[in-house]
Amino acid sequence: MPKESIRTKSVHTEADKTDGLRILVARFRGRGLPKSRYDLWLPSLGPSEELLHGFLGGKISWAKFSKEYQEELWADGPVDDKNKTSKNHGQKGLLRLLRFVSQQQPVTLLCHCDEDEAHCHRHLLQKILLSSKVTL
Repeated sequence: MPKESIRTKSVHTEADKTDGLRILVARFRGRGLPKSRYDLWLPSLGPSEELLHGFLGGKISWAKFSKEYQEELWADGPVDDKNKTSKNHGQKGLLRLLRFVSQQQPVTLLCHCDEDEAHCHRHLLQKILLSSKVTL
């Protein structure tokens, strides 16, 4: 099986040829952010607004944010209530697709946080995509 290539960067960091597919994984695109800064915007892979504001406002810890963000990614949505046999289980299909794409070409996950920000969901998402939770 090919090895995955998944990197992370700030969307404000200059692109380079090794980035491959640049994916913005934030709920907000950002006012004034040119679409040339990314190839694809997937807001559903960003933390919910409530969770993000809780963390940025200091109301919840990084550990709690990390746990709840991962739960959000796998949470069933309203469409699952309409199906008895085939469930979406949150973003599971999209995560599998990204893992597959990352085996074909480099993928860079982008967020608005500073390049050196350690407490950013893009790092959590990278770990999830590379984990055994996301199977092809």
